[in-house]
Amino acid sequence: MEFGWINLFGAIVVVLIMVPNIFYALSKKEEKTEVTTKKFIVILEQIGRYSCIVLMCLPILVWRFGFGSSTEFLVYIIVNAVLILLYYIFWIMYSKKKTLAKAFLLAIIPTMIFFISGLLLRHWLLVAAAFIFGVAHVGVTYETHKK
Repeated sequence: MEFGWINLFGAIVVVLIMVPNIFYALSKKEEKTEVTTKKFIVILEQIGRYSCIVLMCLPILVWRFGFGSSTEFLVYIIVNAVLILLYYIFWIMYSKKKTLAKAFLLAIIPTMIFFISGLLLRHWLLVAAAFIFGVAHVGVTYETHKK
């Protein structure tokens, strides 16, 4: 299975990941948190985040944008569905009681989605972006939640 110039499945995954983040941001707009994280790691996190979002949908620097077999596509759908479901479950748990462990899971799950998607799509730039995002996001999460 190959995609044209856009991966609609990847776009749907990105939207599904963003939904709880948007609701959380809207509910906490009045709350100001002081982030003491080094600017470099925050910038690296944002570069990784936006690169992953774009690369999940677009075949930038990829000759063939798709899966080697229907089995790979099925694995892609199942793994992403399970990880998104877990992501939603941990968002619900996190909204009830914020802990560092839950925050780490909320940082790691999207990284896994991007990384595994990149591997299955053979989109090596997405794999690299997911790695950068994951390392930086976990770092920012730790700095934000340590008290």
